[in-house]
Amino acid sequence: MNKKLLMTLALTLCAGAKAQTIDLRTAAVKPLRHTWSTGVCAGRVNEGLRAGWQEQLQTVQDHCHFKYLRMHALFDDDMCVYFEHGNRAVYSWQYVDDVYDRMLAKGIRPFVELSFFPKGIAADTSKVQMWYRNRVTPDRSRYPKWHDLVKAFCEHVVNRYGIDEVSRWYFEVWNEPNLDFGFFDGTRSDYFALYETTARAVKAVSPRLRVGGPATSNFIADGRHDGERCDNAKSVFYPQDQINRQQWKGVWIEDFLRFCADRSLPVDFISCHAYPTDYALDPVTKHGKDAIRYVHSLRDDIGWLRKTVAESRYPEAEIHITEWSTSPSSRDPMHDLLPPAAYIVKANVENDGRVNSVMYWTFTDIFEEKGGGEEIFHGGFGMVNYQGIVKPAFHAYRMLCRLGDECIYQQDPLIVSRHSESGKITAIAYNYPSEYEQQVPSARHQNDYMDASDKTVNCLLRGLRPHARFVLETLDKDHGNAYDEWVRMGKPHSPTQDQTRRLKEAGWNTLKQAVQADARGRFTLHLTLKPWTVVLISEA
Repeated sequence: MNKKLLMTLALTLCAGAKAQTIDLRTAAVKPLRHTWSTGVCAGRVNEGLRAGWQEQLQTVQDHCHFKYLRMHALFDDDMCVYFEHGNRAVYSWQYVDDVYDRMLAKGIRPFVELSFFPKGIAADTSKVQMWYRNRVTPDRSRYPKWHDLVKAFCEHVVNRYGIDEVSRWYFEVWNEPNLDFGFFDGTRSDYFALYETTARAVKAVSPRLRVGGPATSNFIADGRHDGERCDNAKSVFYPQDQINRQQWKGVWIEDFLRFCADRSLPVDFISCHAYPTDYALDPVTKHGKDAIRYVHSLRDDIGWLRKTVAESRYPEAEIHITEWSTSPSSRDPMHDLLPPAAYIVKANVENDGRVNSVMYWTFTDIFEEKGGGEEIFHGGFGMVNYQGIVKPAFHAYRMLCRLGDECIYQQDPLIVSRHSESGKITAIAYNYPSEYEQQVPSARHQNDYMDASDKTVNCLLRGLRPHARFVLETLDKDHGNAYDEWVRMGKPHSPTQDQTRRLKEAGWNTLKQAVQADARGRFTLHLTLKPWTVVLISEA
């Protein structure tokens, strides 16, 4: 055993006087639905044509078993789907087929984001926004062309994969249309008209296909999105002691539901994004000013969404959080560090089953909204970096995936589950420190995040099989944390092949220990968890 552990671990095989008893034979059981495994995200579809992207998706699927994958830019020019010959449109699906075929072979379905405009459907003067030059300016006179493109695409995937398969997919209309500086250079009414056109095109192929939106960006607590376009003059920058007292609301959700009801449009699901960090633009400086909410912001946002949908004309609509992470910045150093792992575990286990999905943005740093990163660790969204080095966030999802389908006990900092088929026990202990209850860890905390409190787990599990064997796997500052190894190397800008190999090994190098219950099926777990530590306890 490594004697320099930052986590002090003591295991005994008899009940301690102060240990909390969890009797597996009599404990109340509730379903564990694994909302965290419903879906995950990637940058744009074209990136899925790369070997490294596909290799990383395979790694993620081997260990995390996501059901759906959501990506931008299905219809961008680099996907070569749309051509015009005179007055005739010609569609080509070979790039799309390549990506989708490989995804489905890995056991993951498309959560289809229908975006952006190809040349010929976008306005002639369309803005091109991201590094990959997505066309985002609508021309309503060309919406019939968009209708035909969407309809032809849906017909194609139904013909290729079968209606029984494709009816299990989701078709989401656009991405963050309220952000006219990035994804939709039009008004709210332009988007609502686009939704109507798109929804009717999807349902024209089959009523079994599921369509929804509005895929709007982060929850807000001011009025900047109340009008037809974002008005940053209405941005409010709350002091930190007030930010969590505000009512944060999903953008356009209420108006969208009313519009669809008035037009008798189908809404099979509601989608939006829910980051705990909001970057409102200062109308004077034009720079974002980060507003960091507390650890329960996801709980609050889901509560508002559930109530809003329940009171609408679409109370049976599914609810999907189609982007979520510690922040919506692709250059936030925190994405590479240890704290997101504990945050991911805490937020997901506390909100399991309350919505249909909470999708992590993203699984890979092969991601180019701002172009490539300048260094191998550059604060990219991915749970795996460009070189295939896994980050602590990856381990969080891998460990969550190992939980069973029955929850026996759940109270911070421990969740205990059982697999109904095998009867085996899997638990996760985690330390999301109390010092960060009011502010989710972000870029401003990157240098001092270990300055926080320990947490202790002390419980007796009873009702196990005699001599049941367990493996304890620890993710902490010294284990499974490749970023710190990179720092120790001197932060090489372009690591050698040997350095890359060592970093990959460091990313996977969690601490594993074998322990065993006693002859009476008892197992006392006593753990002192250093800040941000996550421990997987799995019955062998």
